[in-house]
Amino acid sequence: MPNDPDELITAAERAPIEGWDFSWLDGRATEERPPWGYTRMVVPRLERARAVLDVQTGGAEVFAEVLDRATQRPGTIAATESWAPNRALATERLKRFRGTVAAATDDGPLPFGSGALDLVISRHPVMTRWDEVARVLDRDGHYFAQHVGPETNRELTEFVMGPQQPGDARAPERAVAEAAANGLELVDLRQVSLRVDFSDVGAVVYFLRKVIWTVPDFTVERYRDRLVDLHARIRDDGVFTSHAQRFLIELRKR
Repeated sequence: MPNDPDELITAAERAPIEGWDFSWLDGRATEERPPWGYTRMVVPRLERARAVLDVQTGGAEVFAEVLDRATQRPGTIAATESWAPNRALATERLKRFRGTVAAATDDGPLPFGSGALDLVISRHPVMTRWDEVARVLDRDGHYFAQHVGPETNRELTEFVMGPQQPGDARAPERAVAEAAANGLELVDLRQVSLRVDFSDVGAVVYFLRKVIWTVPDFTVERYRDRLVDLHARIRDDGVFTSHAQRFLIELRKR
């Protein structure tokens, strides 16, 4: 692996970022996994469902893994995705399950009829329209998801952008309150903080291109000076450590 920051940055800037496959980071970055095992927990819920929707599926990497593990599958298998390159990947990946992928913006309505589904799942949604989740769920339908929590990778955000005002947009308490206001009652809520280690500046560039909410206005050109400083920090310390916040949430439609 090159030691020159420009070479590392350029390679990461050119790497493809479609889908939610992070294998490009193998050997360059690590993130602890939540103790609950989202995929493992989704499987029995999916096996009991008649109609399932995976919201903001990315390239359907996780959804396809869940479907592979299930011994029986719902009659209706659907996903939504806003970004066309991811949508193409997801469509191809779900074809063998006879699943469909619909275009839907992250903050827009879900393209399904009222009460059409009994299970809505999502892994790391950008945002959640609780009114729409409640609308498409049948009576006693469930929402089961793993969300990105508040202040996720704050150390990385602030190294690049400078000090930031704390916010509660991703707080689990806010999610529970907004869901309740739309007729969804809490079944389970779990939270965890996870260590994230970056071993070279190229890994950081790739991550920031892919996980766009970490530094919302990120471009290499805009933040090159900070990236060079980060390269020096990693060279001196061996690793740059940040922390990801995650929460698991399960809700039932009253």
